[in-house]
Amino acid sequence: MSVITSVAVSPSPPGVTGDTTTTVLAAEGGLLGSVEEGINSVFQPVTDALSGFVFGEISIGSISFPWIVAWLVLAATVFSIYFGFVQFRKFKLAVDIVRGKYTDKTEPGEINHFQALSSALSGTVGLGNIAGVGVAVTIGGAGATFWMIVAGLLGMCTKFVECTLGVKYREVHEDGTVSGGPMHYLRKGLAERIPNAFGIGLGKVLAVLSAIMLLFFALAGGNMFQANQTFAQLRDVTGGAEGFLGSDGAAFVFGVLLAVIVGMVIIGGIKSVGAVTSRLVPAMAIIYVSACLIVILVNIDSVPSAFGEIVGGAFSPEGVVGGAIGALIVGFQRSAFSNEAGLGSAPIAHSAVKTKNPITEGYVALLEPFIDTVIVCTMTALTIVIAKTQFWEDAKLAYVQNGETADGVTVTSESFATVLPWFPYVLTLAVALFAISTMITWGYYGQKAWGFLFGKSRVSERVYQVIFCLFVVAGSVLTLGSVLDFADAVLFLLALFNIIGLYLLVPVVRREVRDFTAKLRSGEVKRIDKTVEPPQADKVG
Repeated sequence: MSVITSVAVSPSPPGVTGDTTTTVLAAEGGLLGSVEEGINSVFQPVTDALSGFVFGEISIGSISFPWIVAWLVLAATVFSIYFGFVQFRKFKLAVDIVRGKYTDKTEPGEINHFQALSSALSGTVGLGNIAGVGVAVTIGGAGATFWMIVAGLLGMCTKFVECTLGVKYREVHEDGTVSGGPMHYLRKGLAERIPNAFGIGLGKVLAVLSAIMLLFFALAGGNMFQANQTFAQLRDVTGGAEGFLGSDGAAFVFGVLLAVIVGMVIIGGIKSVGAVTSRLVPAMAIIYVSACLIVILVNIDSVPSAFGEIVGGAFSPEGVVGGAIGALIVGFQRSAFSNEAGLGSAPIAHSAVKTKNPITEGYVALLEPFIDTVIVCTMTALTIVIAKTQFWEDAKLAYVQNGETADGVTVTSESFATVLPWFPYVLTLAVALFAISTMITWGYYGQKAWGFLFGKSRVSERVYQVIFCLFVVAGSVLTLGSVLDFADAVLFLLALFNIIGLYLLVPVVRREVRDFTAKLRSGEVKRIDKTVEPPQADKVG
């Protein structure tokens, strides 16, 4: 996710790149600089108004935080209770479904469960897992890690609900392709649950609004910002403004090359996206988690005390900012802005899965926040706490004294540098992989929103794909700060409408749970064991 402005106030959309305290203009002068200033000045008043509402803060004592965080965490808590903490009870079943143990290849859809999971993860895992966590443990202390994990575990149930609905109300087209997401389950589901003029009208309005919000973010936050930050990172490690990537011309060439790479994937649709992300996401995870493990293993003696700090800091009356309450809020905020649970975007990817039983993809989707937040974000936090660099200690003190927020990337990078002095190059590779995967997934999300608004046809899709690729180039040479802030606000506004729809539709999900459980018990759905013929029924409760 990306925080474009101030991390403490403005969140970061899913997978966008990371929390940075400021956004540096790509073009600092000349024609491009004038274009940036002109566009930003037009967008700024609208952005200020919308961001002021979406990220408006509520206070608990001396601690302030965006109300949208409470909205997301409350929904996750309610759904977890409603479904009896299904994320824990059915975790093993979810893993088995990802492994293809309960779904036949001939079932309707375009991609398998693993590809659907990796496609959705590629849209959420980003530099926010690196930079955003660095900021979180600086502001909230080590204890923020504990609450980040708690919120991630709760968010698993939100993903379970929305992705089940995504498959339940998806549209399978004549050519075999699939379209799903909030624009479909809000329209169809609300009309089904409230079968009158009000329900039908409400569903249509929310569906159109969700498609518009998703499309705008796909072009700006899920595209332009990714391209811009990737180029900025590459420029920094190759000599900065004085290096061979220091000119606007280099930025343009980079943008064209990046647009070609992304365009080649998104033109192939979700099958192409799934094929790429199913390789890219595991590679990203292995590279980054391996780096974390190296730091942790080198400092293995410090692990027990680090866990003590994390747990103790979560409940201690004393803390970096606001003690236990401050740690809780910062941890919940980082989790909510990281794993995308409740925003309605992930169901678009999950809807394309091959299955006859919508609930199977709900089970798969609950793994997403676990991987994104509980594993990747926690590994980052643990690395920072264990390394305990002087930079981190100074950053915490600076925030307490004058409210100055350190660059999250630097907090994390300094921690890795204690063991891996060459980590900036690993970070550059991670940024590039994270950004490309995010752009690919959001390119697909935007295409589905475009198709909902303007109709699905080959010509319509090609028009969108050309526009998306042009925005990749524009993002490499321009940093439209106010536009990106507006995109952040738009996407999180979608969470308001999406979760209202989820509350109204949870009985549908409960019915799907009961139907699938009955099929398992009766043997209608059997565990597919490739080593045993014939496959045996698995009576999972």
